[in-house]
Amino acid sequence: MSSIKEFQVTFDCAEPERVARFWCEVLGYVVAPPPKGFASWEAFDRSRPPERRGAAFACVDPSGAGPRLFFQRVPEGKVVKNRVHLDVRVATGLVGEERLAKLEAECARLVALGAVHVQTLYDGNEACIPMLDIEGNEFCLD
Repeated sequence: MSSIKEFQVTFDCAEPERVARFWCEVLGYVVAPPPKGFASWEAFDRSRPPERRGAAFACVDPSGAGPRLFFQRVPEGKVVKNRVHLDVRVATGLVGEERLAKLEAECARLVALGAVHVQTLYDGNEACIPMLDIEGNEFCLD
């Protein structure tokens, strides 16, 4: 029998700390401990060459249940649709108007943080809201 593997989700982005802090707010995550051997992320950055400072940041689920999120600076901007995206599950088990209301409330909260509301998909029973994070990465409220 195969053992379950620990994993992290990695985001390519222009501003790792900014995007990480956005996702902390979205998911209720916290800033991850700095890399081993450093008292803070700032100390870690000071140890790196100037061109690599601010190139990485991470956040974690404080309960330990969710995966670590890692953000790394890349030189190119986003140009095509993500092949994988996160579904932020805020209305699990709800249907109809109750589901839609829960999704719309979360959408409004995230738009205030800088997310972009792409569209609302609703068939009278099921609903989801595709969105973009602060650097244009797709995700859905589900």
